[in-house]
Amino acid sequence: MSGWIVINELRSSWLQAHYFFRLASRLDYKLEKGPSPSIRFPKSGPYDERLGYGQIPEYTKSLTTRGFVVTEQVRMSPTLLESPLAPIYAEKDQAGLMLLDHNQRLLYALLSPTRTYVSFDSIPKILIDTLLFIEDKELLNSHYPMRNPAVNWSRLDRALFDQALHVIHRQHDTPGASTLATQIEKYRHSPEGRTLSIHEKFLQMDSASIRSYLQGMDNMANRHQIVLAYLNTVPLTARMGYGEVNGLGDGMWMWYGRDFQEVNHLLQLHGDESLQQRAEAYKQALSLIIAQRRPSYFLREGSPVLMQMTNHYLKLLGSAHIISPALQRAALSLPLHLNHGPLIPQANSFVSHKAVNLLRNDLLSLLHITNLYALDRIDLNVKTTLDGDAQRAVTNLLRQVQSPAGARAAGLYGHNMLGENDNLQRLSFSFTLFERSSNSNLLRVQTDDLDQPFDINSGARLNLGSTSKLRTLITYLEIMTRLHQSYADMNQKDLQKIQAGSQDTLTRWALTYFVENPHSRLQDMLEAAMTRTYSGNPAEAFFTGGGLQKFKNFEPEKDDGIMTVREGFQHSVNLVFVRLMRDIVHHYEAQTLSVGVVGLVKTTPSNYNPITGSTTGTAEVSVNPSQQIQLSLFADREGREFLFRFYKKYKGKSPDEMLQTLVDGIHAKPKNLALIFRSVEPEASFLQFTAFMHHQLPEAELDEKSLQILYDKFAVEKYSLMDRGYLAGIHPLELWLVGYLFHHPKATLTQLVETSAQQRQEVYQWLFKSHNKKVQESRIRQMLELEAFQMIAADWRRLGYPFESLTPSYATALGASGDRPDSLAKLMGIVVNKGLLMPMVELQELQFAKGTPYETHFVSQPAAGVRMLPVEVTEVVRRSLIDVVQGGTGIRLKDGLVQKNGQVIEIGGKTGTGDQRFVSYAPNGKLIASRAVNRSATFVFLIGDRFFGTVTAYVHEPYAADYKFTSAMTVQLLKSLLPVLGMPAS
Repeated sequence: MSGWIVINELRSSWLQAHYFFRLASRLDYKLEKGPSPSIRFPKSGPYDERLGYGQIPEYTKSLTTRGFVVTEQVRMSPTLLESPLAPIYAEKDQAGLMLLDHNQRLLYALLSPTRTYVSFDSIPKILIDTLLFIEDKELLNSHYPMRNPAVNWSRLDRALFDQALHVIHRQHDTPGASTLATQIEKYRHSPEGRTLSIHEKFLQMDSASIRSYLQGMDNMANRHQIVLAYLNTVPLTARMGYGEVNGLGDGMWMWYGRDFQEVNHLLQLHGDESLQQRAEAYKQALSLIIAQRRPSYFLREGSPVLMQMTNHYLKLLGSAHIISPALQRAALSLPLHLNHGPLIPQANSFVSHKAVNLLRNDLLSLLHITNLYALDRIDLNVKTTLDGDAQRAVTNLLRQVQSPAGARAAGLYGHNMLGENDNLQRLSFSFTLFERSSNSNLLRVQTDDLDQPFDINSGARLNLGSTSKLRTLITYLEIMTRLHQSYADMNQKDLQKIQAGSQDTLTRWALTYFVENPHSRLQDMLEAAMTRTYSGNPAEAFFTGGGLQKFKNFEPEKDDGIMTVREGFQHSVNLVFVRLMRDIVHHYEAQTLSVGVVGLVKTTPSNYNPITGSTTGTAEVSVNPSQQIQLSLFADREGREFLFRFYKKYKGKSPDEMLQTLVDGIHAKPKNLALIFRSVEPEASFLQFTAFMHHQLPEAELDEKSLQILYDKFAVEKYSLMDRGYLAGIHPLELWLVGYLFHHPKATLTQLVETSAQQRQEVYQWLFKSHNKKVQESRIRQMLELEAFQMIAADWRRLGYPFESLTPSYATALGASGDRPDSLAKLMGIVVNKGLLMPMVELQELQFAKGTPYETHFVSQPAAGVRMLPVEVTEVVRRSLIDVVQGGTGIRLKDGLVQKNGQVIEIGGKTGTGDQRFVSYAPNGKLIASRAVNRSATFVFLIGDRFFGTVTAYVHEPYAADYKFTSAMTVQLLKSLLPVLGMPAS
């Protein structure tokens, strides 16, 4: 009787079914609010690592430090929590990254494997029969509906016998006893996908047994699922240029270049219909079923052996009547040709994926994942802030304007826009739109029509022209705010005692204002500051950026005018802002001179020309012996301050990144570049120097002779640190610090301070020597200007400016220092939010492992806004931006948006036309050479109190010189985009 029970159990698994079903029924879990006190995550297994399940604790740490909170997470039952096995549940055959827009509509999905069977019934019968013949003939035996698919007793007995024989005869093969169910457990959850011990084998069998009875004791449906899962997910090694290949569908595509649907169609046919094609498809599929035993061998160097084994199994399958004699003969006559060459990547449009790639790269940073390949395979659903419909509509319109008909329909031809002969294929447009919410700024649209990985919005340092006047205006108003804080509450007597520097025009104006308007409100003072006047006259040559420079206005009719700051901003008058920037620089120079150098520097009386706006007068320097100690203390303190600033700028960068950052802050001229390279790498060979120069100036005509002259001329020993900084247009301490860190990358700030004591004294002591007064005065002015622009750069960076340094020239007010459209949008967000820096949000919700025991949901909870500007400043700026549209350079949008109820929503913004050039000047400031590098037109805008963004047009060298468009074109483009955004302009 007991023997019959054992035999019956081996055939039917009746007892096992009852036991494992009861156990499986206790392995439950449910999703509940908040972080879970009862959850565990897998520690090993290729499947769990690939889908990110094992990394969820690390992702949690990263996300919670970036403003995300766990809103829902699975609670595991005690049995599931304490089980020594990996959690048992209905696993996914296909998973990957999915990005959804804010309406839960699909933006992007990359499910892996890509090509799968959707159900057991969709698998060709010949493939099922073949798989079972090779791996597990009894798996789908319907006579035993409770049979445990994890154990094949006859196969297990054979494996044990072979293992015993192998002990005696080491050459005897030892095929495994794995069933399809245990194979799946192995390649999904065992370390490295391998069976490394008997203990691991029993864990696989236990897991597979429990999983087989999740839906009940009758597990026929589950056994069908095993076949489906195996064919969809069996590992077939990796292919260079693609990565891991899993499943028969992806395997047929990667290793044989076969269309999966075509293969399945052929395998469904019968008789002699398409016999040769069917035989080829079948033989290829059979070879992959066999190759799974040693895929990295059989699918590479072992392909001849794979061919032999495939032919061997064709004969066995024919003998077993799994395949017809005709199919067998046809297949045996065919060779196998595996694809081993480099994979040709599929052509994808970069245009349609710009926003998606932005989001994917944000996820890389957020989750500390090293590459997009790994990210795309995580079982993760992400709700983003993008509006998918708007994104597609804007992208389509930007594509349309690449044709003359589309550009004409958008109104882009005309004065200061496109010419009839302009080549539109060389012109690129970009657009960004944010929406203000109660606690953040939400990215709704970000796209461009440049079919390259380069992202115009955030990928480069572009001259965006007069948009820099917005940053300059805000800096001006911030200075006025600080002056208000300093002097508004002073009485008349104390105000009259204050002696401002003769060139500190802004402080002198503020003092006069408060004498005449005691205890004035900040709002009133800022309004008065906007009425200060400047000349538009271009006749003056300005000493800035190390030499004399002249500037001109875009509209010559503004040359003879005297206008207010408000008017200059509205009409984008260059000379007004050059002179305003000069006053800002002089104000910061006065701050530098007032800290520790009182009495060391005095200035001659200045003469102000109301027509040119010129302030004359030079710094006279005199130092007596008693002041030397004070000077030394000043040099040390001031040098430390700049050293700290530069250390923060370069900390964490590699030597090459430090050098490139240093170069990015200057005008890229051969002399400057040569001096920087020879200072930072004094021991570098001439070949290294040549490679550096050609990399930085790929378009320049630099022959070997001229390069040798530069290499020899700027050897580090030929110039002092001060002279090298002066000639390169870089603060000497910054040049020294980069050179030191380049060769001592692990140096701490303390070591830098200790090592630089002599250099800090050298940088300042030379200013006060008495010989060669004319050269002294020139260098003093440049040194003070460099330090002033360091302070201005700090102000700009605080408000989102993306670069570490500014070009030390008044031309910075006109765009010479470069910018990025997305950074301008961030600045506009501060204005729209009345001075608060609100988080810029693109990712709102992350759902990991949906439907699994590891399911975890995160929701972004942005930090509170940070006050960056007073409300009064942003109110003045906002009105000025609206003035630009109402009667200035943005006038095409002056009628705003008219709502259905008749209400008008105002539009404001700042235009900018960037004409970036390599230029050369004579000593007297006269322009002697100019070459167009790129041309841009930008409009940074706000729409009411809710929306803001940027629209940019861009063309690069060598085509930039062929175009004459201005920001009028981007204003018109925004007008054409508003209807597709559901915001028709009136």
